[in-house]
Amino acid sequence: MSDFEKDFINGYIDSVMDVLDRLRTEQMNSLLEAIEMIRKARDEDRTVFIMGNGGSAATSSHFVSDLAKGTIVDGEKRFRAIALTDNIPLITAWSNDSDYSDIFAEQLKNLLRPGDIVIGISGSGNSKNVLKAVDYASKNGAKTIGFVGYDGGNLKNMVDVCILADIHYMQKAEDVHMLLEHMLTSAIRERDMKKV
Repeated sequence: MSDFEKDFINGYIDSVMDVLDRLRTEQMNSLLEAIEMIRKARDEDRTVFIMGNGGSAATSSHFVSDLAKGTIVDGEKRFRAIALTDNIPLITAWSNDSDYSDIFAEQLKNLLRPGDIVIGISGSGNSKNVLKAVDYASKNGAKTIGFVGYDGGNLKNMVDVCILADIHYMQKAEDVHMLLEHMLTSAIRERDMKKV
């Protein structure tokens, strides 16, 4: 292995660890608030909708899988969770017949109820389709959470709770978002297991 790869690996790990350390010290309240909002949605039979593009679309699907299956504890309610990224025929229909920026908001128009949770994941914080859906959700009685990178973009100021992976590197922001979804869903499951 060349020195470049070795230095790159060390630098990559160090920069992600720096983001995680700052999350712990600077955003603990936002993390706790997000966990409580998501848990409350489950307890009140609300639906959690999650969306994003590219790598964030994959994280959205994974997040829903972890909510719908990974949080199951005997005797506790189960989550109603939907990844707005997963209905490919519907996404392509809205993209073709209307505009790609409509793919998430138009799905919410069929499904969203007041009190539901809408989670937008956007590395830049500026994905038009995520912003449009969050705007619709906010105007129609839903609570909103944003997972963002870079400086948070426009999404940072649109959501009720924003969790910022404060780094200007898309893959590292996406790494942190995946870790965060695992942490949040694991925290919910572990608390239910301990019944605290």
